[in-house]
Amino acid sequence: MRTIITYAVFIVIVVTAGILSGLSNGPGDWYQALEKPFFNPPAWLFGPVWTILYVLIGIAGARIWQRAPKSAAMQLWFAQMAFNLLWSPAFFGLQNPELGLVVITGMLATIIAFMITAKPVDRVSPLLFAPYLAWVGFASLLNLSIAFLN
Repeated sequence: MRTIITYAVFIVIVVTAGILSGLSNGPGDWYQALEKPFFNPPAWLFGPVWTILYVLIGIAGARIWQRAPKSAAMQLWFAQMAFNLLWSPAFFGLQNPELGLVVITGMLATIIAFMITAKPVDRVSPLLFAPYLAWVGFASLLNLSIAFLN
């Protein structure tokens, strides 16, 4: 029962924090007016993708928490969450693609560091982060392109 509660708490906190960060810093008219690269995905795709990723992030966090709550892997998990939750305010809230690029670079670095550090603790957690790494890598290219084009 304790395991289920841990998973539920992590998933609910991560999904809720992600949704609140996104909703409080929506794209708006400023973003619509920006020049975007040809590979910019449709707006409807972001919500479902991030929801799935947040669930996977929550599961990975719960797994590490249960195995090594004071580990470097857990600290990196919290660090990547901080970068994740700072990106929307930096990019959309401050309307600053360059600052968004700085934040997303930190996010990428902490995701990779988490995956490396978590592997000896739990072999599943880095696998849960693989789609997240792929999406944030793509989002980094998108962020860089938008900064360059504008």
